[in-house]
Parts: sequence; structure tokens; C-alpha cells
Amino acid sequence: MTNREANQYGTAALAFLGDAVYEQFVREMIVCRANMPAAKLHNEAVKYVCCEYQSAAAERIFDRLSEDEQAVYKRGRNADGITPPKHSTVIDYRRATGLECLFGYLYLIGESARLREIFGMITEEQEK
Repeated sequence: MTNREANQYGTAALAFLGDAVYEQFVREMIVCRANMPAAKLHNEAVKYVCCEYQSAAAERIFDRLSEDEQAVYKRGRNADGITPPKHSTVIDYRRATGLECLFGYLYLIGESARLREIFGMITEEQEK
């Protein structure tokens, strides 16, 4: 898919897809670290997929994104109709939505290497 075609999708659709893409990266990372029962895998994954973690991650990597990637992120972050869950702040939820939009967008345009690179930036602190 071209960048232009991917930009035709709404932020909710990009975030919906990006959420799944991001979670797949998280699950792969956790499984590759250690073979453990599914309940422990789930508990570990929750740490990375919660909006607070995603919000902090988005802030850490923002300056390392290209202009186009920043624009997609901002489009998702600033979207109308975002209603955060009770356990989250509006700011954290918006930033997490922006990150998910970016992951959905990059997936649609076939940028799997860039997705891995960005996910590596997000998790590099945990790898140390």
C-alpha cells in the first residue's frame, strides 16, 4: 500500500490495527525472553501494552521519528472522539493512540524493518 492510500484510513482504524501489531511485537519479545506459563506471559505483556507505558514510550522516541512518522503520530494523538478508560489520563491515552496509529500506518505501508527498529527503541531500556 502507498503512503497516500494508508493516509486515507481514519485514526481509529489505524490505531485498531496498530494495537494488534504492537501487541504482537510485545508477545514475541516476551516469549523469546523466557518460556513460562501463559498467565505469566500475559502479566508481563500487560506492562508493555498499557497506555501509560505506551505514552512514555512515545515521548522517548518522538524525536527519533521522521517528519512523516511524527505527522502520523500527531494525527492519532490529536484525533477527536478519544475517551480514555477510567484508569488512565487523557494525555496518556492520546499519546498511546498516536503510537498505535503509527504502528498501524507503518504496517500498512509494509515498513516492517522500521517497525522493528521503532519497537527496539521503545524497549531498549528494558534490554539493558
